[in-house]
Amino acid sequence: MIPKSGNRFSDKIMLEQNVRANSDSIQSDTALRMPTIRVAGGVVVALMLAGCAGSPFGGATPAAAPAPTEDMTGRWILSTPNAPSCGMNFAGAPGAHEGAIEPEGGCPGKFFTSWHWTLEQSALTINDHENQPLAHLTVADDRFEGQATAGMPVTLNR
Repeated sequence: MIPKSGNRFSDKIMLEQNVRANSDSIQSDTALRMPTIRVAGGVVVALMLAGCAGSPFGGATPAAAPAPTEDMTGRWILSTPNAPSCGMNFAGAPGAHEGAIEPEGGCPGKFFTSWHWTLEQSALTINDHENQPLAHLTVADDRFEGQATAGMPVTLNR
């Protein structure tokens, strides 16, 4: 509040001084807040750019779907409709995600050329000696089911 002296001229001078003092105060407050605003803006821009990098803040990556805990090594039985089943021996280290296949005689289709297997995120691929896929299978309870590349349904169980 501005004290009044009763003299219009002195009241006017006091009012102008008070307005200038308030104006200087506002300008100094703004000058003090400006670096804070700039820092906050920089943080926002950095977070948006981190989002563009494709990974959540902190560098964590989303977890992949867990692979089945099935140990693929050992003897499996390959079955297709209207054909005799055959045994296939899957070799590899326990818990491995790839290894060799040794088919027993009488496998249907081109499965007698089975050579290599790969397990990635619950999907099993059986490849031939030229590393061409013969079948793609997925986990179904205690077995694998899918299709041969020729189109016939395939089941692999113990």
